Amino acid sequence: MSDIAVAALLIGALFLILGSGVWIGLTLSGVAWIAMQIFSSRPAGDAMAVTIWGSASSWTLTALPLFIWMGEILFRTRLSQDMFKGLAPWMQSLPGRLLHTNVVGCAVFAAVSGSSAATCATIGKMSLPELKRRGYPDDMVIGTLAGAGTLGLLIPPSIIMIVYGVSADVSIARLFIAGVIPGILLALLFSGYIVFWALRNPDLIPPADAKLPFGQKLKASMSLIPVALLILSVLGSIYAGIATATEAAAVGVVGAMVISGAQGSLNRHSFKEALLGATRLYCMMALILAGAAFLTLAMGYIGLPRHLAEWIGSLGLSKFQLIAMLAAFYVVLGCFLDGISMVVLTMGVIMPTVTAAGIDPVWFGIFIVLVVEMAQITPPVGFNLFVLQGMTGKDLLYIARVTLPMFFLMVAAVLIIYFVPQLVTWLPQQMAP
Repeated sequence: MSDIAVAALLIGALFLILGSGVWIGLTLSGVAWIAMQIFSSRPAGDAMAVTIWGSASSWTLTALPLFIWMGEILFRTRLSQDMFKGLAPWMQSLPGRLLHTNVVGCAVFAAVSGSSAATCATIGKMSLPELKRRGYPDDMVIGTLAGAGTLGLLIPPSIIMIVYGVSADVSIARLFIAGVIPGILLALLFSGYIVFWALRNPDLIPPADAKLPFGQKLKASMSLIPVALLILSVLGSIYAGIATATEAAAVGVVGAMVISGAQGSLNRHSFKEALLGATRLYCMMALILAGAAFLTLAMGYIGLPRHLAEWIGSLGLSKFQLIAMLAAFYVVLGCFLDGISMVVLTMGVIMPTVTAAGIDPVWFGIFIVLVVEMAQITPPVGFNLFVLQGMTGKDLLYIARVTLPMFFLMVAAVLIIYFVPQLVTWLPQQMAP
């Protein structure tokens, strides 16, 4: 049977099983079992047992449930309200005023949460009622929040970076550090768009609040100290070479508990809810990762990734054409799958091609995060859109429409890091070996 026929059969099996309502992790394992059973001489059961155990017992993967737990703990604190109180006085003099709290708030919270949906929900819980009460237009409030919420994936610590690092065998600590400058760049693009929009529509911006003296602004900013210390402890320990990503995740959990305890929101009930929430989410991700590891092994046995890499190589694509093709591929894929499934499902096939093209795997990791971010705000499976639909009651297509400018800004960010790759690679090169 030809490679095209094999690929068509497996893709058909994948969508057939998914369409029947089976969980993604079990679907991946099922397709891998079919591939091993039909196209390989190795016993599928033995290969499944060894591969799933190996992927589930990875020490590097321990960082994933810890960062999820940290985010769950912080989600139950009053951190978002404190952040608005600390940020708002400094935003009043900028064109667009308090709309910038969406972007800056998401950027700050992203540095202590690895989830886009959690970032969007936490900051939305704070900014949506406040900005609505003050008369800011819904289009801009919802659009900027949906876009800025995706910073939860790019600014470290990031769940999707951990998944990519494990799937592609790339240093997670280097990926975290590589995401800092692109994350700041994307936040600046979002804020720049707000400034541009506000200068064109000055009559739609509510008047500024009463000006506060500099001393009172500083006093209000004191509420940002806990989150600043948590960011410093997590990212600082990685950047200084003191801790690995897994150890830094443990530091983050302890720090989140200290903040939660100091704010009085850590009790038996909130601790149990955070632990159960993190366990449920991680179990879902672990099942997907285990299924993807088995599928990657099966693909290797039947030689599909190598043949695909050879076929793409025979097309004579330039590096830019390859990146553009992959970006379009992931954006389309994001219309049907969530970000984690996209990464684990494709890494085994895509990485040989990327390596053969001479693309830095750390740079490619940040590229993947950016295109997965785009998928977070594209219907029908855009998680940030679902979060905002639940919070605002607005129609999904309306939310997607007002978020469209943010999508194009992410496309611009991909082009910028392609033409200036040092924005991604410079900081990891400064890390201690």
